Amino acid sequence: MYAQERQQRIVERARVEGRADVAELAAEFDVTTETVRRDLTVLERHGLLRRVHGGAIPVERLGFEPGLADRDAVMTAEKERIAKAALAEVPREGAILLDAGTTTARLAEILPNDRELTVVTNAVPLVASLAVRPQITVLLLGGKVRGRTMAAVEDWTLRALADTFVDVAFLGANGLSVERGLTTPDTGEASVKRAMIHAARRVVVLADHTKAGNDCLARFGELAEVDCLITDSGLDAELAERIASAGPKVVRA
Repeated sequence: MYAQERQQRIVERARVEGRADVAELAAEFDVTTETVRRDLTVLERHGLLRRVHGGAIPVERLGFEPGLADRDAVMTAEKERIAKAALAEVPREGAILLDAGTTTARLAEILPNDRELTVVTNAVPLVASLAVRPQITVLLLGGKVRGRTMAAVEDWTLRALADTFVDVAFLGANGLSVERGLTTPDTGEASVKRAMIHAARRVVVLADHTKAGNDCLARFGELAEVDCLITDSGLDAELAERIASAGPKVVRA
C-alpha cells in the first residue's frame, strides 16, 4: 500500500470513529508505529487531522477548518474526476451558481468555451480566470470575505442571493450523511450555501468520498434537496445506495 493510500484510509478511520490510534493503525497496516506517526504528521500539516496523545482526531471535531491551500493539495485526482463528471450537469446556456471550494474551482477551470453562461459565485479566486473568458459573464456576490476559504459571506451575500435564480447550483460540502444532511464548519458559509440551494432550479453537490459520513458544525441542507451528488469511486457502494435512497442521484466518477 502506498503512503498516500494509507494516509487516506487513516483520515477516513478518524472521521468515522472520531479518533485514529497509532498502535491500532500500525497493526492494521502492518507497519511500524513510527511510520504511522509520520503519516499523522503529514496529515496534520495538510490540516486534516490534529495530533493528540497516542493518535490523532479529525479537525472537524475541534471546529477547525483547513485552509484553502491545504484542502487544494489533497484528493486532487478525485476532485478532477468529479469536476469532469459535473460537466454533464452544465447547461448549454443560462445561469449557474458556483460555490466556493477546491472542487468547484476545478469545474470553473474546465467550463466549455462553446457555451454562453452567466456564472454567479461567492468565490473570489474564481473571478480573475473566468472574467477574461468572452463567453462567460461573471457576477461576483459581495460580502465579507473569509480569509480561510476566500468566500464572500454574511448579509450582503444573502441579500444578493435572495434576488437570484439560476438553472443549476454547484455546491461543495465539508460533510454529508444520511442522518445529518449537508454540513460545513462555519455558520456564515452554511447560511450562504442554504441560500444558494433556494436560488437554484437544480442543486448538484460536488464532494469527494472522504466527506461522506462526516458531520460538521453547521447544517445547510438535507439530501432530499439535492438533485445530484457527484463524488468519486472511493465511496462505498452500500453507502452510495443509502445516500441515493435519501433523494439525490449519486454519480461515482
